[in-house]
Amino acid sequence: MDTVSQKVPRPQIRQTDCFIGGKWIPSASGKIFETIHPATEEVIAQVAEGDKEDIDLAVDAARGQFDGGEWSRLDARERGQLMFKLADLLEEHADELAALETLDNGKPVKDARAADIPLVIDCIRYYAGWADKIQGDTIPIRGDYFCYTQREPVGVVGQIIPWNFPALMVAWKWGPALAAGCTIVMKPAEQTPLSCLRMARLAQQAGIPDGVINVVPGYGPTAGAALVRHPGVDKIAFTGELATAKIIQREAADTMKRLTFELGGKSPNVVFADADLEAAAAGAHLGLYFNQGQCCCAGSRLFVESKVHDELVERLVEKNKQQVIGDPFDPATEQGPQVDEAQFDKILDYVGYGKQDGAQCVTGGKRFGNQGYFVEPTLFTGVTDDMRIAKDEIFGPVLSVLRFDDVDEIARRANDTNFGLAAAVWSRDIGKAHRFASQLRAGTVWVNCYDVFDAAAPFGGFKQSGLGRELGEAGLAAYTESKTVTIAVS
Repeated sequence: MDTVSQKVPRPQIRQTDCFIGGKWIPSASGKIFETIHPATEEVIAQVAEGDKEDIDLAVDAARGQFDGGEWSRLDARERGQLMFKLADLLEEHADELAALETLDNGKPVKDARAADIPLVIDCIRYYAGWADKIQGDTIPIRGDYFCYTQREPVGVVGQIIPWNFPALMVAWKWGPALAAGCTIVMKPAEQTPLSCLRMARLAQQAGIPDGVINVVPGYGPTAGAALVRHPGVDKIAFTGELATAKIIQREAADTMKRLTFELGGKSPNVVFADADLEAAAAGAHLGLYFNQGQCCCAGSRLFVESKVHDELVERLVEKNKQQVIGDPFDPATEQGPQVDEAQFDKILDYVGYGKQDGAQCVTGGKRFGNQGYFVEPTLFTGVTDDMRIAKDEIFGPVLSVLRFDDVDEIARRANDTNFGLAAAVWSRDIGKAHRFASQLRAGTVWVNCYDVFDAAAPFGGFKQSGLGRELGEAGLAAYTESKTVTIAVS
């Protein structure tokens, strides 16, 4: 197929029920919910709406496999081999998975195929390689004793994922959990359950034992809350909004569950006058408008030194004018719709706030077309630190440009947020870039680049952007417990 000129066909929807103990079953209540294609607002599938009873069944299945099932007896190297098989199957079905992402989420299919799904495969393979390399230490202690530590799986993990990168968030959660030897109950976002359900079927085909991975679609206040409260769950891993994480912290307190959170951001992207402006403009555009602005680490506060402010803004305006918006199944499309009507409405509300607060909307600011949840790529100048569009996470294609002159003050302004997920700096002076990076309170700092991810590089936030880290060895450690063993040798 000529991927430049031909639309990608819509995928077949194969799985819509709960996946519990290796079986596809309707929700215990019989309830279903609709999932919508955000480019057309049409119903694409009806999905089982799980609730407490379904979560109970899923936790029982996961608990059985962890406490004494086939998974708990499997050698670490065999776990890794099954994960490699899963990665191979994901690669074999990459086109289908990319199309499912586009259908359910609305993201351009060329992005799903070039970025999301390759990162999914890479993440599973990366952690497959870790499965037999989780090691402890020998420790010299006083007396006639031999002391060592070993890393053991934390147990049954509840995983709650968002809608912006559905398949990739599955991989970020499954990869370290499976490598460590945990079992899983996952609740995908209600807006985008289809790729997760399909990946569960591929995991079964790869030979991962039934009950190791369980998927219960549903809503946060019902299925999600039941998962968080369940006494048979040892850990909750959540990616999503800060407000939800605070609820999870409170609800998990009674059972002292281990918690990891990857939350939101209001990431500063700082361009110094000595930067390569073409590279900085390209990076700033990618850093905000990629995935329709629906990235937790989006560089939504673009700080530009006054000397180059106007030139950089001109470059960004031109890029926004050239942005191809439309059918996400068309490989020429660069920007698709927002995920749903609620997100669409929120973004347009914030466009209104920006105008009310005195910022200048120089591109976009309106709905694109008359069908689907499309928002024009929007650019505000004249933004000040106290404006709502500069303080709140919008999670859409709205970029705020802020001037600066005082190089000594810009680090303070960049850090003036409750978030601390990511940041970036653009400068040809690598010494200046290193010094500035060290001043930023953020879990990831990109220098002369943006949105560079690798499964080996830890990702997570300072301050209210999260707890713990995803990816890398740090992400794996969050799925293990350390046990100290001391043996008398005299």
